[in-house]
Amino acid sequence: MVAVTDQPVILVSACLLGVECNHRGLASPSAAVAALAASARLIAVCPEVAGGLPTPRPAAEIQGDGRICTAGGADVTDFYARGAAHAVALAQATGATRAVLKARSPSCGCHQVYDGAFSRTLRDGEGVTASALRAARVQVISEEDLAERH
Repeated sequence: MVAVTDQPVILVSACLLGVECNHRGLASPSAAVAALAASARLIAVCPEVAGGLPTPRPAAEIQGDGRICTAGGADVTDFYARGAAHAVALAQATGATRAVLKARSPSCGCHQVYDGAFSRTLRDGEGVTASALRAARVQVISEEDLAERH
């Protein structure tokens, strides 16, 4: 039986905790995120993988009409939507009221995302999972926000 603690529960993009699950099949580890484990229970999630996408996978960006497509034109919106729903359900099941998500991701970006032209140009906006978590009243920040605080 797992002991339940009084520590707050924080949902975290799995790649930030060293899981090799980003679109390149790599991790994006963050020391600032890992340090949260001293005072919180961290719940790792990769919405893209939870939604059914493989690792590695083609990069995808949010288009002007809200669809999420790869540079090759494949529409992967449904995978991203399933992953976002999974993240919300996980937050609700674990009692997570905060999330630290990967900056600029079409799932997890919470301030900016790429513009959909695959030109590496950023625009203000948020990814599908970040938006869904906010709608579920989960406080969302990026690993960059966390690093700035320390």
